[in-house]
Amino acid sequence: MNQASQDARRARAPMLVDAARYVRHPLHGESMEWTEKNCYTDHWIELLHANGLAPQAMLPFVIDIDFEGDQWTFFKPPLGELRDLYGARVNELTVWLPLVEHALTQLALGRYVIADVDSFWLPDTQGTGYREKHGKTSIVLQSIDMSARRLGYFHNAGYFELSGEDFEHLFRLHAPPDETQLPPYAEIVRFDGSGSHKSPQALRKQSRALWRKHLRRASHGNPVEKFAHHFSQVLPQLQSLGLEHYNDWAFANIRQMGAACELAASSLQWLGDDGEPECPVAAQAFTRISGDAKSLIFLGARAVASGRRLDPLAHLSTAIGLWDSGMAALHRHFETARDDA
Repeated sequence: MNQASQDARRARAPMLVDAARYVRHPLHGESMEWTEKNCYTDHWIELLHANGLAPQAMLPFVIDIDFEGDQWTFFKPPLGELRDLYGARVNELTVWLPLVEHALTQLALGRYVIADVDSFWLPDTQGTGYREKHGKTSIVLQSIDMSARRLGYFHNAGYFELSGEDFEHLFRLHAPPDETQLPPYAEIVRFDGSGSHKSPQALRKQSRALWRKHLRRASHGNPVEKFAHHFSQVLPQLQSLGLEHYNDWAFANIRQMGAACELAASSLQWLGDDGEPECPVAAQAFTRISGDAKSLIFLGARAVASGRRLDPLAHLSTAIGLWDSGMAALHRHFETARDDA
C-alpha cells in the first residue's frame, strides 16, 4: 500500500463521540475526592458510560484490596466480571504489526483497543506530565484518522483528542526500527450487546452477588494499619528523595487506598434505595477513609517538601478503626441480606 492510500485511512468504533461535548460520568465528577483513580479503572468507567452502561455495577472488586508491601493493590475490574455484567469480551492483542495498523483493523470491526502508551504525548495530561515527563499509561483508542493525524481516546477522567506531532510520536510513525523497543501491551474489547438489555434490577442483583464474592476473598487483616506503619518507616527516605519521588510513591499508595474506598462507598450508594446507601455504616466508613487519605496525601507532600515531622499512624488512627467497622458491617449485611430482585 502506498503512502497516499495509507494516509487516507480512518476508522472508529461504532459509537460516535465528540470530545468537545463529552460529559464524563459522575464517578469522575468534581464532587469526588479522587477525580482520577488509576488509568485502567478510569477508562473502563468512561467506556462503559459512553456505551450507555452503568459502571457502578462493576465496583465491588475494589474491596479486595490490600497493602502489598511497597504499594496498595492497583485495582482493576476482573475481565470475567466485565463480560458477565456488560457482555464486554476482552482479549490480549498480539502486537506483531505497528500498533496503529492493528487499531485501524480493530476499530473498523467495531471494537476498541486498549493500549499502553507514553503519557508524554497525551495532551489531557497538561500540567502533570504532557511534554515534560515520560511515563506508561493505558488509553482506549476509539477513532483514528490517518490523513488528519488525529486520535480520539478515553483516558483517565474523560474522552480526548490528540493530533499532529503527538499522533506521530505516540504511534512512532517515523521512528527507525529499534529492536530494543518492545511492543506495547494491548487488548481488544468488543461488546456483544447483552449488557444493554439488562434491567437496573438485574444489574444490581449481579452486583450484590459480586460484593459477596469479593468479601469472601478480601484481606482478613487491616491493610490501613499495615500501611500506616510502613509510611512511618519510609517517611525519612521519602524526604531525602524529594517531592517528585514522593508523588510517584503517593500515587501507588495513598491514592489507590483512598480511591478504592471512595469507589466502594459509591457502589453502595448506587445499590441503595431512595437516596439511602446500601449498608450505610460501611458506606460512611469508607467515605471517611477516602477523606482521610486525601488530607494525608497533602500532609505528606508538605512534610517531604519541608522536612517537618509527620505521624502517619496518628493521622490514620481513625481510618484504621473505620476499616474494621466498615468491613464488619459489610459482612453482616451481605451474609444476611436477601436479594429477591
